[in-house]
Amino acid sequence: MYAIIRTGGRQYRAEVGETIDVERLPHDEGQTIEIEEVLLVASEDGDLVVGQPLVDGASVTATVVSQYRDKKILVWKYKPKKRYRRRRGHRQYYTRLQIEAINY
Repeated sequence: MYAIIRTGGRQYRAEVGETIDVERLPHDEGQTIEIEEVLLVASEDGDLVVGQPLVDGASVTATVVSQYRDKKILVWKYKPKKRYRRRRGHRQYYTRLQIEAINY
């Protein structure tokens, strides 16, 4: 059984027992959260329930495992023949979730 959820403007496939990394959520480690934005639910026997746009009454229960930052990426700006160069680093914040249950 799996569900497609939306959080942080992106869509993720959530299966019970799996961990997913999503954009930073304002919750503490160890806290249990309920994700209400469920777009699709697929059951064990292959039945699909597709929402219009959300599945009514469906939710996903998850536990916050950790809050962390990804590795640094470098962003370059460069204009030829103008002596213009800028280098900037960026580290994205993420939240790691352990999927506990799909409620439907």
